[in-house]
Amino acid sequence: MSEDSWAVSVDVQEATAPSASSFDISKKTSRTRSSLSTRGDINGNIVPGDVERGDEPGPADQSLLHKMIRRSLVRNRNEVEVLQRDPNSPLYSVKSFEDLRLKPELLSGVYNMGFNRPSRIQENALPMMLAQPPLNLIAQAQSGTGKTAAFSLAMLSHVNPANKWPQCLCISPTYELALQIGQVIEQMGKFCPDVKLAYAIRGNRSKEEIMMERGTKLQQQIVIGTPGTVLDWCIKYKFIDPKKITMFVLDEADVMIATQGHRDQSFRIHRQLTKDCQMLLFSATFEDSVWGFAKKVIPDPNIIRLRREEETLDTIKQYYVVCREEEDKFTALCNLYGGLTIAQAIIFCRTRKTAAWLSVNMVKEGHQVALLSGELAVEQRAAVIERYRNGMEKVLVTTNVCSRGIDVEQVSLVVNFDLPVDIDGNADNETYLHRIGRTGRFGKRGFAVNMVDSEHGMDILRQIEIHFNRSIPKLDPSDTAAMEKEFNR
Repeated sequence: MSEDSWAVSVDVQEATAPSASSFDISKKTSRTRSSLSTRGDINGNIVPGDVERGDEPGPADQSLLHKMIRRSLVRNRNEVEVLQRDPNSPLYSVKSFEDLRLKPELLSGVYNMGFNRPSRIQENALPMMLAQPPLNLIAQAQSGTGKTAAFSLAMLSHVNPANKWPQCLCISPTYELALQIGQVIEQMGKFCPDVKLAYAIRGNRSKEEIMMERGTKLQQQIVIGTPGTVLDWCIKYKFIDPKKITMFVLDEADVMIATQGHRDQSFRIHRQLTKDCQMLLFSATFEDSVWGFAKKVIPDPNIIRLRREEETLDTIKQYYVVCREEEDKFTALCNLYGGLTIAQAIIFCRTRKTAAWLSVNMVKEGHQVALLSGELAVEQRAAVIERYRNGMEKVLVTTNVCSRGIDVEQVSLVVNFDLPVDIDGNADNETYLHRIGRTGRFGKRGFAVNMVDSEHGMDILRQIEIHFNRSIPKLDPSDTAAMEKEFNR
């Protein structure tokens, strides 16, 4: 992924954003989100020659998409590993929000959002975030596990409403992700009229702020923003006194360090804070680059990380179909879909061009088809997924933009119209697992069918079999009776 392209995207995105001036948390607010009108390759890919690559989304887009389409907390079966700086600490996990002894207005806000009990990450993280004296924390948490609600609750609990200056500072890699966090804080703080929120994002210059002289301080207790603008507000305009910040939250650390400039800006913000400031860092992944960044920003941390869950293929039956060319693939696909009782299906293509061609031809055959590819803005992608989830279309034709984290309970069939390969032309086993994992969800049985159209394709299939130590049998989609029998076996 090109870091330059992401940096440009973030700058354009923030510069063209509508004003999101300071909000009173007690008021419900609506915003119009802006998307880039011209994105080029939404993934920031630099592709040599005329080779067309797939639509693997960039980290910021993927994170935002997950936030927009999550209806509830994900069903996470990972074991949580807690490493405490002080092994004699009396901290414990909580099983209810009452155990945290929250202010009544905050407890009302939590229940108003539909949270009945803490998620697994919240059980372990909230006691640390709310501890006195304050504790620093590095936490691994994927989208949908309730981590945004957790640190939002921590910030709302932390502030003293009587003090009219910024006390909690949260930075996020993009304008849109910052607004998502703000929405959670607004909802959770619905019953806290004296707590106010400001957005430090580029383009957020209301009349009042334009009239503010340098050195005039904000009166909002919580500030959320992107690194560049937060840095300006701290150093250039001096709207924020960083020495008075007592809680610092760095969200989406893995996305942050993938965006050019954000790493250094985050370090500069961090250097402005006092040693007594409580530091909280969250990341979906704990790769070496993230660890190195986290340890420089968060001194003496407590650590919460997820033990890797062994992903299982036990509920998914896998097959392959031999085809000579794209037209044969399409015929096999129609036979497959027409000969089976299928609730909903997802069909993965390698390129946008193939996905567009396939969706047009399936519509001609009378199928209800939705097309999802990276050329759509994030909001448009979320709308397509929502229509599909609601059953308005039965078939979703997509590229890798939909390969991870999209849970639709009714999906019973996944078709790899093109097998996933990496940049070297070898089997992309991780993408394959994520793709076929869209079926067989929630303990239900699912089916995955792979289209093989060449010797190279057969070699890719063999690599997948060896990697997962599973034999993938051949299927004849023209024999409807045999196919139905196999799928019902």
